[in-house]
Amino acid sequence: MTHTQTKGIEISVSSWFRNDLFTEADSNFFYNYEITIRNRLSYPVQLLSREWHVLHLLHGISTISGEGVVGETPTLMPGQEFSYTSGCELIVSMGMMYGKFFFKDLTSEELFYADIPAFSLIYPVLLN
Repeated sequence: MTHTQTKGIEISVSSWFRNDLFTEADSNFFYNYEITIRNRLSYPVQLLSREWHVLHLLHGISTISGEGVVGETPTLMPGQEFSYTSGCELIVSMGMMYGKFFFKDLTSEELFYADIPAFSLIYPVLLN
């Protein structure tokens, strides 16, 4: 698990390989990741959007951005957390993801971002 804190927003990430979706024939590599976002601030915030950078070993970086996460734009009160699970498909056995979540301070309407820590996506056979 990796985690970081930016401006009072703590983000933790864990990832795993989806062996149940892997076949030698198509050689695509599927991973899931769980994100937990904790509001360590003294005021409520709303997650508005995200920006992901996916590093594909040998194939460069893809950037993905959009509104909210998994169809939601959650509001987090002070001390509250929000978790979700999503996934990524790579055409090679190794990669990495990192990015930013964009938030609104609901008391001042100020916009800010929090870093999503980099995490590795590695086909487990390569770790032996």
